[in-house]
This record gives sequence, C-alpha cells and structure tokens, in this order.
Amino acid sequence: MTLPPSARSVWIGRLSLVVAALLWSISGLFTRLLQHDTGLGIHDPPLTPLQIAFYRSLFAGLFFLPMLRRKDLTYQPLMPWMVLTFAAMNAMFLTAMALGTAANAIFLQYTAPLWVYLISRYALGERSTRSDLRVMQWCLLGLAVIVGGSWWGGNVDQLPVVAMAIGSGATYGFILICLRMMRDASSAWLTTLNHLGAAVCLYGFVASLPWPTARQLAFLAVFGVFQMGLPYWLMARSLRSVGPQEAGVITLLEPILNPFWAYLVVPEKETPPLTTWVGGAVIIAALAWRYWPRRAREI
Repeated sequence: MTLPPSARSVWIGRLSLVVAALLWSISGLFTRLLQHDTGLGIHDPPLTPLQIAFYRSLFAGLFFLPMLRRKDLTYQPLMPWMVLTFAAMNAMFLTAMALGTAANAIFLQYTAPLWVYLISRYALGERSTRSDLRVMQWCLLGLAVIVGGSWWGGNVDQLPVVAMAIGSGATYGFILICLRMMRDASSAWLTTLNHLGAAVCLYGFVASLPWPTARQLAFLAVFGVFQMGLPYWLMARSLRSVGPQEAGVITLLEPILNPFWAYLVVPEKETPPLTTWVGGAVIIAALAWRYWPRRAREI
C-alpha cells in the first residue's frame, strides 16, 4: 500500500521543479552561444541542431551513469516508448530553437500541460480539481497571447519550425505522464535511460558529421549535465509526490525566463514583443494564485 505524500515532501517536490525550470530555461542561452560569435570560440565550426541534441543527451547520460546501482536497473514495457519520445522531443525542440526564435520554441513546447491534462483526464481517468482546470486555462491563455503575437508576423517559411515546436510540446507531455506512471522506478535510472537512449537514437543522424572541437565538446558537456541531466533528475524525483498536471504548470516558469537568456546573447534577434510580456504576466499571475501559501489547505 502506497501512503499519500506528506505535505513536506510535496513542497520539496515543488521546489525541485522550480530549480529544474530555472536550469531548463538556459537552453536558449547555450544554443545561441553555440551559434554566434561571442568571443568564446565555440561557434566555429557550425554545429547542426541534431549534433547539439546528440551531445547534450550523451553527456547528460554519462554523468549519471556512475550513480546507478544494480537494483536500479529495472524494466517496464513503457520504457522503450518513453526513450523514443524523449529522443524525438530533443530533436524537435533544438531544431525549432536553432531555426526559429527561442521564444517561439519554448512557448510552443509548453503546450505540454494541455496534453498532460487531456491524457490524465480522458485516457488515464485521473481526477482533477476545478482549480487545476482554471489555472490551466489561464496559463494556456497566456501562452496563446505570446504565440499569437509571434505568429502575427506571418512568416510562412517558419511553419515547419512551428510544427516541430508544437511536436516537442506533445512529446514532452507524454514524457511527464511516463515519469509519473513509473514513479516507483529509480530517478537516476530513468534519467540515465532517457538521455543515453536518446543519444543512441540520434547517433545515426550525426555519425557522418565532423567531430566538434575540444572547446565545443567541453561546452556541450556542461550544457548536457547542468541544463539537461540534472533538471530531468529533479523532475523525476518530484513526480513521486507532485502530480503531472501540477508539474506541468510549475515548470511554466521556464518559458518566462528562456527568451530573456537568449536575448542577452543575440538582442537583435531575440527581443520579445509586448505580447510576450502580457502573456508572461498572465502565466505568473495564474501560478501565484494556484500555489500561494495561503491556499495550501485547498491543494
């Protein structure tokens, strides 16, 4: 019999999700540093989005590999599907990030809470409160304002990039569900399996490409460990006590910060429009309303 999580473990889980969101938010910063001349000497030779996705996943998985114990190595039928989805998510997200703007890529990926809500409610039969539904609606409204402001420019050649970003959101939502359903499995094992499995899936797309320089490899290692591996480990652990819908909402902090970090590197390309600030304010207000301490008894 599984005991309900204590209030303390729930708040630790929520704090872990906040830290994970902050680390995830610097993906735009890392990607732009690899693409533009910033004096670090890591933009040349140019790396493809799939190369970045491959090495980021590889280094994240290698970092956590020594932490595994024999008893962690378990198998569940859902694991292969989770790994394939994780690889697809990384490929689509980094391609959308590299070919479009950081704002579009990250905000469209964060349609994930919608997919989580639909799967949890209608496929898995999980109950949700009216508060969950209300905050989801407001958060999605904020995202719609942000995305709509970007789309009003009307660049038809960006439609494939937009489609990949939306695809990364759908796959991200599925991964959240997988982690929740396998919450009794080792967090270190799930994190390692996802990242090394994604690297194996992506290897065929980068095997014939030139190796990155030593400086680029070192930068990609930092990218993989601190921006990718560690936050996913925190996410996996937090889902033991926090539901996937709530996790999806809390990590909406990431798209608020991601465009800002990218802006620091390439301000001429990444200057957010007014709609970004309006949509971001809606999301932050919804999160504050849902998780303000005075509401703790209602959660």
